[in-house]
Amino acid sequence: MTRFFPSCRDSGRHDAEPARPVIGVVCCNEVADRPIQAVATRFIDPLVQYADATVLLVPAVADALDARSLATRLDGLLLTGSRSNVAGDRYGGVDVAADTLDLDRDTVAFDLAAQMIEASRPVFGICRGLQELNVLFGGTLTDAEAGHHRENGDATAYETLFDHVHDVALQTGGLLETAMARSNVTVTSVHRQGVDRLGGGLSVEAVATDDGLIEAFSARPCGGDVVAVQWHPEWDVAVSDASRAFFLSSAGRFETR
Repeated sequence: MTRFFPSCRDSGRHDAEPARPVIGVVCCNEVADRPIQAVATRFIDPLVQYADATVLLVPAVADALDARSLATRLDGLLLTGSRSNVAGDRYGGVDVAADTLDLDRDTVAFDLAAQMIEASRPVFGICRGLQELNVLFGGTLTDAEAGHHRENGDATAYETLFDHVHDVALQTGGLLETAMARSNVTVTSVHRQGVDRLGGGLSVEAVATDDGLIEAFSARPCGGDVVAVQWHPEWDVAVSDASRAFFLSSAGRFETR
């Protein structure tokens, strides 16, 4: 039997190596025989591998956290994609029968993102995360099922769900064009909601080449970067230089406290 012998130390930080940034990743409410908190591992791995981060999962339970207090402890926040959509009440829209909602996820994501932004901490969004941030900044959403857009439906097998790709054009001189060192990129796309009216203060970073849908945006309202993409860079990060660039560029914006 192995016994633990604690080696006590004072509470001050005396690390020889710089502390790894602590990045919050918001979970979703799902059911697997019982209600659970869930986030796909594919969102976590790139933060560890390319941003050298310590990942803290944030429960999507509105009463379980104090967003203002948590924002003082996180070095960054990632709002992930999800099988649920942002509720129409958040932006004056109407929910349709195909919508899967997660109202607690809405509450936690909006409250925590707002506190992080006001504390000048970086916030990044992927898919649903982009939609949440657009609404947070006063924008609206629309259904985007036609053309290159693919509905995130339970009828689609997970193994083939992310096979669908399309091209986006990156804004000249934008954060993403600079990070990815190219003007166009082929991306993996799985979503039904998309940007309708862009939120105030957000700058377009990318648009779909076929129909002009806004595919990425950025902002820096309080000194910390806000960057979001509609596509899924975490899905093909192992084989895509552009997807790796999304996470590598985020690493440079995380500052430990």
